[in-house]
Amino acid sequence: MAKIPTLLFGTAGIPHSTPQHDLLNGIKQVRTLGLDALEIEFVRQIHISPEKAPLIKEEAKKQNVTLTCHGQYWVNLNAQDSTTLKQSVQRILDASRRAHEAGAWSICYHLAYYMKQDKEKVLQQVKEQVKPIIKQLQDEGNKIWLRPETGGKIHQFGDVDELVALSQEVEQVLPCIDWAHHYARSLGKVNTKEQFAEILTKIEKGLGKEALQKMHMHLEGIEFGKVGEKNHLNVDECPFRYQEVLRALKEFKVKGVLISESPNIEGDAWKFKREYGKVE
Repeated sequence: MAKIPTLLFGTAGIPHSTPQHDLLNGIKQVRTLGLDALEIEFVRQIHISPEKAPLIKEEAKKQNVTLTCHGQYWVNLNAQDSTTLKQSVQRILDASRRAHEAGAWSICYHLAYYMKQDKEKVLQQVKEQVKPIIKQLQDEGNKIWLRPETGGKIHQFGDVDELVALSQEVEQVLPCIDWAHHYARSLGKVNTKEQFAEILTKIEKGLGKEALQKMHMHLEGIEFGKVGEKNHLNVDECPFRYQEVLRALKEFKVKGVLISESPNIEGDAWKFKREYGKVE
């Protein structure tokens, strides 16, 4: 899928209100709730078997629910240990394959940590690791978008300039913008519509208007400390001005998928969809 015709709203994982709490029923519940998307959570393990993946894909198509995926936390493409680096690459390949089989359009990752190194050096290291990953996926006919995500902590790779730079240099790579993570890694300084619009402007200038037509994004409340993100919250429990994010998205006519990563995933997803509809 190259483009999505509108902005879709969905949940990070199976909605809490799902009867018989499994992924197939979760997809049905997303549609029952009037939402449009679900993010498959591979953050701790790949929990979909090869046999079940086609059933997930079929159900999502039946319910007209767009699927994304969040890959494993245990990845660092700037790892100094060769074993850790090799395992990180393999995790990305394994999850991207299974997510693709299950019908996911896009998979996001926190790709690296700075490890007290120069940021430009880390960017080059990440690029050199991502290029063969994409080549392998392309050789297999796997067109899933690989999305480096905004890092919520200041020692994580993933400010907007890095995400754009990596996407410019490697095919089949585009940013995953977590708006609350930008707020947290700036220690609360990025919290106005104009500042959120600046992020979208950087994406548009660096990657073209086309990139804004197929965005993969996260939104949630967040608590931060002196090094950035501490934990996710419901949006009404913190000073993060999510409404300003929605105004920026409407102004730039952004399309794609906006996933709620709040603890109350479906409650905040519906709040985002409702509030977005009110923006003029």
